[in-house]
Amino acid sequence: MVKFIHTGDLHLGLQFKGVSFSGEKANKRRLELWDTFERIIDKGIQENVDFLFIAGDLFEEKYFTLMDINRVKDTLSRAENIDIIITAGNHDTLNKNSLYNLVDWPDNVTIFGTEGLSKKEFLNKNTNIYGYSWDKGENNEDVFNDFEDLDTSKINILIIHGDIFSKDSVYLPLDKNYLSQLEFDYVGLGHIHKPNLISNKMAYCGSPEPLDFGEIGQHGIIQGTVENKNTTIEFIPFSNRIFLEKTIVLDETLSYLDIIDRIKECDDVNNLSNNLYRIKLEGVINRDIEINISDIIESLSNYFYHLEIIDNIIIDYDLEGLEEDNRDNIIGYFIREMKKKDLENKVNKDALYIGLEVLMKGKVGI
Repeated sequence: MVKFIHTGDLHLGLQFKGVSFSGEKANKRRLELWDTFERIIDKGIQENVDFLFIAGDLFEEKYFTLMDINRVKDTLSRAENIDIIITAGNHDTLNKNSLYNLVDWPDNVTIFGTEGLSKKEFLNKNTNIYGYSWDKGENNEDVFNDFEDLDTSKINILIIHGDIFSKDSVYLPLDKNYLSQLEFDYVGLGHIHKPNLISNKMAYCGSPEPLDFGEIGQHGIIQGTVENKNTTIEFIPFSNRIFLEKTIVLDETLSYLDIIDRIKECDDVNNLSNNLYRIKLEGVINRDIEINISDIIESLSNYFYHLEIIDNIIIDYDLEGLEEDNRDNIIGYFIREMKKKDLENKVNKDALYIGLEVLMKGKVGI
């Protein structure tokens, strides 16, 4: 039996420039990426795994330094009894300028090359590991062009960074059905940041730390075993924090303080202080309530670790006054037509307010 941990897409060194963080918070998240990387190594040691697979994008080559890559080497050196397999992806490419080439890696670290798919044998574990590293940022190579049949008397594992979801991808398109037919005991994929257990023998590990609001929900690592051609894998949540999106539907009966309370009650208080939230405010509110999103975020700063608010609120208009003021234009006409309907019906009422919101913001010419 072999035991393994599969990770990838750590993006160590990421600057978080595309995320609405303060400089202080961005630096903290950058340090948390390192912390999670080190915790993964520690878990591998504690679990006494045979292999640690890193399926590409270990770091951001644009921002990484020689000191950083030496820190990676020193961290991996702690796991002296684990065979560590690295395949470079599109953010940590392996070429003549690569930082991978500037350090002396421990004997237990294997970094696969860029000349097509290659194999490394681990005779003491009756295991063959196959892998391939990128040498450029976009890639449509046919890395299986000269692939030979597997030795099924051994455990065979493939670690590769690529895209099984789009045959037109510029990020190494891979054919899921073809990979399945090859009968690997496990295919460890990198590149897609959302964890996805495609089958018991194929999975994207996802990024162990989510990087932005495009990566909501749990993130972590995959832990697995292969024994007598039976593969078992499990997703293990492992991130310091998660990104979450919530939708809060308001109505005209709520006061300003009620709205604040609704936001504070969107999750458990301990989660609020640890995770990163994007909250969408929707529905209709009383026209006498003034909503300032920046003020709300500031007033809730002691409750949330990170809060963003999307304002989709519709104002509860004074229909009679609005109709009177706009009797000779499209707004007045629209109100008169909608009043012919049952405005106690939620669908009709929502249609009225949404239409008014569009008209009042000048999205339709008057």
